[in-house]
Amino acid sequence: MKILICDPVDEKELSRLNDVENVSYDVRTGMAVDELKETVKDYDAMVVRSATKVTAGLLEAATNLKVIGRAGIGLDNVDIPAATKKGIAVMNTPEGNVVTTAEHAIAMMLSLSRNIPTGTTTMKDGLWEKKRLQGREIFNKVLGIVGFGKIGSIVADRARGLKMKVVVYDPHIAPEQIESSGFESVSLEGLYRRSDYISVHVPKMEITLTFLEKKPFGLMKEGVKIINCARGGIVNESDLHAAIVSGKVAGAALDVFAVEPPGENPLFDLDRVICTPHLGASTREAQTNVAVSVAEQIIAFLKTGTIVNAVNVPSVTGELLEKIGPLLELGEKMGVLQTQLIKGPVKEVTIAYEGDFQKVDLTPVSTAVMKGLMTRMVTDEVNFINARALAKEMGIKVKETSTAESKDYANLLTVHVRTTEMANSVSGTIFGKKDPRVIKINNFRLELIPQGHMALIYNIDRPGSIGEIGTTLGAHAVNIGRMQVGQEEGGDHNIIFMQTDTRIDDATLSALNDLGSVKSIVPLEF
Repeated sequence: MKILICDPVDEKELSRLNDVENVSYDVRTGMAVDELKETVKDYDAMVVRSATKVTAGLLEAATNLKVIGRAGIGLDNVDIPAATKKGIAVMNTPEGNVVTTAEHAIAMMLSLSRNIPTGTTTMKDGLWEKKRLQGREIFNKVLGIVGFGKIGSIVADRARGLKMKVVVYDPHIAPEQIESSGFESVSLEGLYRRSDYISVHVPKMEITLTFLEKKPFGLMKEGVKIINCARGGIVNESDLHAAIVSGKVAGAALDVFAVEPPGENPLFDLDRVICTPHLGASTREAQTNVAVSVAEQIIAFLKTGTIVNAVNVPSVTGELLEKIGPLLELGEKMGVLQTQLIKGPVKEVTIAYEGDFQKVDLTPVSTAVMKGLMTRMVTDEVNFINARALAKEMGIKVKETSTAESKDYANLLTVHVRTTEMANSVSGTIFGKKDPRVIKINNFRLELIPQGHMALIYNIDRPGSIGEIGTTLGAHAVNIGRMQVGQEEGGDHNIIFMQTDTRIDDATLSALNDLGSVKSIVPLEF
């Protein structure tokens, strides 16, 4: 069994691979795309960091590849759906660099407050600009933490040790959970208005892109300082530049950028911006940790089939996977749907199985549900290994029920979610042998294929209402690929699920909401 190391990784720790019987590895970094495509054909596993782009085209060429190991957390550079389609396990090492990244955020905040980079540069230029570089204390200042996952919670703890006042916003964690850790839970607007410093610790996904932009900057305190050691693109760089020039934002410390390497960037012309080249995870200790972890995970997979920290497959045998594979997809997509429909922190999840499930271990299916639910709720990377643990950390109760009886379908999976504000129920089944369908949402019956760009519309059931919706979408150049209409049992409302070729933008959403027949609309992504 052969392993290809595509990016620089601590070789001292990788050398333990030499001690494993029938396992060898080659280090080939910096290969061009065509060379990599030709090379990867001969390997069973590959190890990457952030530099190598594992595209669908590359995976098509990787005819023997069984597993991809990411030495680190982020998987923006790996086409996970394409890997899943080919049956390739994708693993990361989520625990290896959380402390390192949190420490970097603290270091950036202190450097920004005391003008350390500028002071160093001017001193080396022969200047002594003591008055111009007067800083400010962080003691007793308010630090706003956006995202209370592993890294965000460590930053909060370290800031508490520096005698800062810490406020936290995380819509997916119950306030009492945050407060039990000794921090104040606040609304996002409250955080903007109160914070002297704001540090973001959320994953990069569609809903967090340009999370900090013109409108939020307008709500912040005069003289606020921004720290981003999470992912590039979360902060709108153009709007940040304008906010600094206007004086609204007193400075920013950035470790990540929308484009990396960023090349020329107007932010670099501002003295009140300090930056580092994505160094959050770059310490000797972190590199050692992730190298050890990825080596151990790859060895376990190749030798025994054990899957650790996989993001796309659970730890199940091949025989069981053949039986429940479509259910895993259904369960995860139902979790993804629920997390986009609910409001408020989740308190309880009940996963109910009805039908011919009695001789099958459904634990991986329940885990898939929780993975889908948690992925958009937490700031940490979620996989089949940690999904339940993360739910437990957040105080979410998970229940499972099973019955052999099913009225209308051979088998039925229902996910009930109770939050601090509401309760919501979604049911689904498998059509044929492998086609997942959502067939009920609360009291509405339908037949939904959960994939792509979608929108859920609650509308009044009256003549012409669907035509109005179609006309409005057409006027905004949005094409409907598929539409499902579900009727409320014993009511006068419909729900409409539309799959569109493109994401519905805010202007289109506003126009739809203005229609008299539309009660509400929720954009969805699968």
